Order: sequence, then structure tokens, then C-alpha cells
Amino acid sequence: MTISGWNTKYLEILKEFGYDQKQDFESAWLLNTILKKQVALAKLKKIISGKTIFVIGAGPSLPSCIPTLKKFKKVPKIVADNATQKLIENRIKPDIVITDLDGDEKFLRKIGKTKTIIITHAHGDNIAKLHLAENFTNCLGTTQTKSFGKMHNFGGFTDGDRCVFLAKHFRAKNIVLFGMDFGKTIGRYSKTKVRDRQIKIKKLRRGKKLLEWLASKNKSGLYTTSKPIKGFKKIRYKDVVDIVIT
Repeated sequence: MTISGWNTKYLEILKEFGYDQKQDFESAWLLNTILKKQVALAKLKKIISGKTIFVIGAGPSLPSCIPTLKKFKKVPKIVADNATQKLIENRIKPDIVITDLDGDEKFLRKIGKTKTIIITHAHGDNIAKLHLAENFTNCLGTTQTKSFGKMHNFGGFTDGDRCVFLAKHFRAKNIVLFGMDFGKTIGRYSKTKVRDRQIKIKKLRRGKKLLEWLASKNKSGLYTTSKPIKGFKKIRYKDVVDIVIT
């Protein structure tokens, strides 16, 4: 079930960025036909429900949080697209990767052959890349429009904030953000190429607003080691252990 109030937020996004709802649906319909099988929702629930979850973005603070992440190998990690590359380089295993296929295709193909769950998002601008999902071993499709068929809508807009919406949907006990800066500086792992810096920053700003909206619905168990986000408690890396053991 999509989070209550999402459709209003989605219509705001369409208006702000000039997106076409019909194209979003067409993209979702195509991905629905591509996915011959999908990861069972029960598997996601098992990973997330009742647990402390690390959500890891590709912001500029990502490199600084690597030593902390290495200390908590057993904590489930939901990772935004290209942040995955930095984690793998440091032998940190992502449990779930959320992507709209905007990252490095070669790396996506590689991680898609592992046991990691790839949650692939369909929207109007990535129709030409959806074929990549054909070769993902463990894949689930998401959409910004209404859920149908094999397509789900857990809420969220950017890869980073969709990670948080997913964790909240499956009732994580605590959610701790790493590398989720949502500022004007674009992290080196955020994209292979940033064609339009201002649009990227605008998307990050919208992602932050969505997280603040999500927090207003339920403020408990939300933490960030990155830049402050209203509704998320700002913590230091050394404080993470106290949340993990509670």
C-alpha cells in the first residue's frame, strides 16, 4: 500500500519538474513486462521489519562514513545507486540497492548478478535503460504512479529518499542515514556524469522536503549522521553503536 498523501506529493513533483504522468506510467508498464519474476515482498520484510537499518546515499560525506559502516557488517543496508560502488570497493555488502538506472551501467550489471536485491524504479526519463533489469538476479520494480501488476509504489522521488520510504514502509525500528547530505555540493559518487547541476540540486532539495514530510508523519527512530534534516535526530558516528544495540 502506498503511503497516505503520496499522490498529492507526486502531483507537486510533476508540476515542479514538468514531468509527464503518462510517460511515467508507460515506463512502469514496460518494466512490468520486462520483469518475468520478482523478489517476494516477504523477503524485504524479513530484512527490514523491526530492525535498525542503515540508509546510505552518495553525498559528499560518503567517504567519511566508511570506517563506521565497516564496524557494523550485520546491520542491513539500503543503498542509493552509485553509493554502492564505494561500499563494494571497501568490502561493505549492500542488502538492497535502489536505482533508477542512472548510474554506471557496467557496475549495475555486475551488482545485479549477486544476491543483493535491486529495486529498479521506472519513470518517464529512463525507458531506454529498463532493459538492464532483465539480467538482475533479484529485482523488484517500483513506480511513481499507482501500483499495479509487479510494480510497487512505496513513495519517494530520488534514489536516496526512496531508500528511506522503503525502510519506513516495512516498519524498520530505526533508520540511520549516512552520506545523505541533500546540499549544494554533489558527491563524486552521486552520478557518473552530472549533465545539469542545477536540476540535480533541485532534485536533492525536493528529496529532503519529502523526508521532512515523512518524518512529520512519524518522528520516532529517525537519525542522520549527515547534514541536519527536520524530524531526524543529528548524531555523530560514535553514537551509532548506541542505536544499533537498543
